[in-house]
Amino acid sequence: MNHKTAPLEIRERLQLSCGDDARSLTELMRLPEIREALCLATCNRVEVLARVAEGEQAVEGLREFIYRQGNLEREELGRCLYVYRDREAVRHLFRVASSLDSMVMGEPQILGQLKEAYHQAVDNRATTVLLNRLLHHAFRVAKRVRTETGIAGNAVSVSYAAVELAKKIFGNLKGKKILIIGAGEMSELAVRHLIRQGAGHILIANRTYERAKELAETLQGAPLAFDRIPEALPEIDIVIASTGAPGYIVSAEMVASALRRRRNRLLFLIDIAVPRDIDPAAGDIENVYLYNIDHLQDVVDSNKEGRRVEAMKAEGIIAEEIAVYEEWFNALAVVPTIVSLREKMEAIMKGELERSASWMKILDGEERSRIEILTASIVNKILHDPITALKEESRERDELPYVAAVRRLFKL
Repeated sequence: MNHKTAPLEIRERLQLSCGDDARSLTELMRLPEIREALCLATCNRVEVLARVAEGEQAVEGLREFIYRQGNLEREELGRCLYVYRDREAVRHLFRVASSLDSMVMGEPQILGQLKEAYHQAVDNRATTVLLNRLLHHAFRVAKRVRTETGIAGNAVSVSYAAVELAKKIFGNLKGKKILIIGAGEMSELAVRHLIRQGAGHILIANRTYERAKELAETLQGAPLAFDRIPEALPEIDIVIASTGAPGYIVSAEMVASALRRRRNRLLFLIDIAVPRDIDPAAGDIENVYLYNIDHLQDVVDSNKEGRRVEAMKAEGIIAEEIAVYEEWFNALAVVPTIVSLREKMEAIMKGELERSASWMKILDGEERSRIEILTASIVNKILHDPITALKEESRERDELPYVAAVRRLFKL
């Protein structure tokens, strides 16, 4: 289930129980139908990826596992679940790894979460050849999507859009001083984006000083008393305001005074509060750039459309990579037959050489070696065409009649 199919309260209940990957994996691997498994539990999705024995019983076993994990009624949970099999399961995993299935398309966190879930599965010996190959292939697909498309290149959250605008105005954010007014989630996200861009000293002002101190410690900034905002403003380059105040906290007069004292250096004001925290008249002052939440939302909406275009390119990459994975996967069906055929031929060759030992003893070591090389070469040439044909048929997904024929003809 994910953010599209299940409400938050159900995802929370499952995430809390499935978040303990080691315990979840141990329970999963006890199911007789499960051969390999991985649990991915984040705030926006709870998924089990598994290689299972044939039949519907395996899928029912997985459903029962999820019902137990969330302590949920079948009817309550049933409408939230989705099940993908075979090719569609591979497609879904590749889309998840590439963040095409994320709430914010193009976000990078899901790939790290998937890698962590995989490491947990490996540590608990819950994966073998098939899932190991599939997960590493998914990581490669995600890298291709990120490098060959612009899906992660545009801001699609208000907080990130604010930072992108700041970069356009200042060119470089290294060393810029920031004032945060309010200590809500959107302010915190914007600050984290600014820090990643190299922004310098951060001041945090909040009506509740203790909350300002708490957030300042988290972001390695400094708290500021609310009534000291006017005296701090002349030293600030970027202001992010997001409070629940009913009226303006930063007036046009306050901004004009600060500009005089900072000798008209650029001042960037981001007002993401509703109702607004900054007097709109401040935007009319020269060298002041003021953006409110509607301006930022326009940027976000425009960029979302851009990401949709890039997502179409990403889907093309995923289709290519599914074909590559399928070719490898389909070849697995013929591998045991190829191995058995080669082993049988080599056993016949070895047996015939041993039966010829009585007359071969008159030969010296180099001559015997040449005969062994010659017989091995003949076997390889005889096997070349049937082995090549088996591999080619496996690519067409119609290898089973040929496998059956070879096994019967050579009594493998």
